[in-house]
Amino acid sequence: MTENDIAKIVVDASYNIHIRLGPGLLESVYARILEYELTKRGLRVRREVPIPFRYDDIEFDEGFRADLIVEDKVIIELKSVENTAPVHKKQVLTYLKLTEVKLGLLINFGAPLIKDGIFRLANGLAE
Repeated sequence: MTENDIAKIVVDASYNIHIRLGPGLLESVYARILEYELTKRGLRVRREVPIPFRYDDIEFDEGFRADLIVEDKVIIELKSVENTAPVHKKQVLTYLKLTEVKLGLLINFGAPLIKDGIFRLANGLAE
């Protein structure tokens, strides 16, 4: 399964969750439900994954925690805010660079329309 195949499933699951629940819940609730929905669809999902990284000669056991990593191919950063800020996209791009994962999705469940809250961010991945 490619990164793009996984992304299609994630977007569909996010859309269905947003239709059922709407905006306004905590990010942690959406994370649990999205993890459940993706697992139900046969995907391997890890939540709150600590990501180590190296800076010069320093090893950091946990530089950040990825909200969800699907099939070790797609990082998902979740938000539940009225509007995302430019820094949120930069955050996902940094996660991709540090992990060498090629595709990230920033999903804002706080958006009135989920289509306006999903952003695809690539790190060396062909469209």
